[in-house]
Amino acid sequence: MPEVFSFNSKQIADVLQRNIREYKTEVGVEEVGEVIEAGDGIARVKGLPNCMAEEMLEFPGGVFGVAMNLEREEVGAMILGDFTTVSEGNLVKRTGRVLSVPVGEELCGRVVNALGQPIDNKGPINTKQFRPIEGRAPNVIERQPVKEPLQTGLKAIDSMIPIGRGQRELIIGDRQTGKTAICVDTIINQKGGDVVCIYVAVGQKQSTVVSVVETLEKYGAMDYTIVLSATAGDPAPIQFIAPYAGCAMGEHFRDNGKHALVIYDDLSKHAQAYRQISLLLRRPPGREAFPGDIFNLHSRLLERAAKLHDKAPAFNPVYAKGGGSLTALPIIETQEGDYSAYIPTNVISITDGQIYLESDLFYAGIRPAVSVGLSVSRVGGNAQTRAMKKIAGRLRVDLAQYRELAAFAQLSSDLDKVTKSQIDRGQRMVELLKQPQYAPMPVEEQTMGIWVATNGHLDEIPVDAVRRYESEFIAFIRNKYPRVVKTLRERKELNDEVVSGLKKAADEFNSLFSAK
Repeated sequence: MPEVFSFNSKQIADVLQRNIREYKTEVGVEEVGEVIEAGDGIARVKGLPNCMAEEMLEFPGGVFGVAMNLEREEVGAMILGDFTTVSEGNLVKRTGRVLSVPVGEELCGRVVNALGQPIDNKGPINTKQFRPIEGRAPNVIERQPVKEPLQTGLKAIDSMIPIGRGQRELIIGDRQTGKTAICVDTIINQKGGDVVCIYVAVGQKQSTVVSVVETLEKYGAMDYTIVLSATAGDPAPIQFIAPYAGCAMGEHFRDNGKHALVIYDDLSKHAQAYRQISLLLRRPPGREAFPGDIFNLHSRLLERAAKLHDKAPAFNPVYAKGGGSLTALPIIETQEGDYSAYIPTNVISITDGQIYLESDLFYAGIRPAVSVGLSVSRVGGNAQTRAMKKIAGRLRVDLAQYRELAAFAQLSSDLDKVTKSQIDRGQRMVELLKQPQYAPMPVEEQTMGIWVATNGHLDEIPVDAVRRYESEFIAFIRNKYPRVVKTLRERKELNDEVVSGLKKAADEFNSLFSAK
């Protein structure tokens, strides 16, 4: 027999009444627009009258964009990601937030894209902190003067064009002159220190970025380095936001009382990506077809580098910011040595000095190919140890005299004794400042080598034996006079004890050294 079900009408009524009582209506309002034109990483959207500048917009398929042009009837947006999935007629939603990237210690050792997403196949990055890519630069009162050195490990730079924590020092030169190599050496030299490094690759070949990562891993530098990659194969919007994302990651450390170094490699390609976006958005072109706000593009990025106050000024205790720093090393690529072009002159005027690399020096075997005459640090000796500051002035003078006299020496075979001795010493100085790649030197070793040269102890050494002399002398003094090295490293000054020790060691070593 079929089973008979009995229904209790009272129970059914109770359930219905309870559901009716608990039923809640929620009304959500979303501002939705429609794509009227899309292509080449750009979309034009109508129907978003309240959209804010640089607000994130959501396209179908989880693709996001950023509002760039706010016009009377439509919004011009750049698309972050695969723009081929966006087409005319798609609906676009406002998100009400600005573009942010993950920040924090968890990013160290990882390779990420411009949105902070991992691309190194090492799993997700477990960070809960996010920061907008655009931020306010610290004001004058929040900053303190740049006075603490950031050592690159390169003799030619640390002695004559010093970089300080919180400084913005431009590295400029033609392609293939060693710009990236200087930055990689600087990152390697921070090993064992307290500086977190962020390397931002903009418009580079993917193979170049892979090579940099492999080098940093080989020398143990990835432990404290974040690599942010926006390669030449990525769309222009991704290349455009990459430096700002890298800067936001560095600002997190700066604002928490730590020290960070961010390298933008390079801003020439960043400017080209922005030019492409601007022309597609139909913004009026200016000089060299760049938009009129190209100067603001880089100044609002580089002004965020700063050394913050560690102690509050007496008149306002609010400005104690923890003493953190963010140092910026932007790279600019010149064409045929033309550093008077539009983008190079813009960035030169924003930064606190430039390291100019010359092709002629590079091909002559002088590496790093730093042009002493065209390079300058507007921070100067404030970013040097007392010992290096004392000997660097003499080094600059000797090199300047050498370059001036070497030009005249080509015209005459008869030189007086003083001129010949200055040229001979200059040749040895140039040889001393040569340095192999991926071999940064501690500042005390740099100081000892330059002291020996500027005090005439290399004058009788053949030019081709100078670099061997330097390495053997440093090994000798470390073994025989360790107290001198320790005092120089800890006190960072050439006191009477250090000078007498260096003189004694140099005299003894000269009697033992064989140039053959």
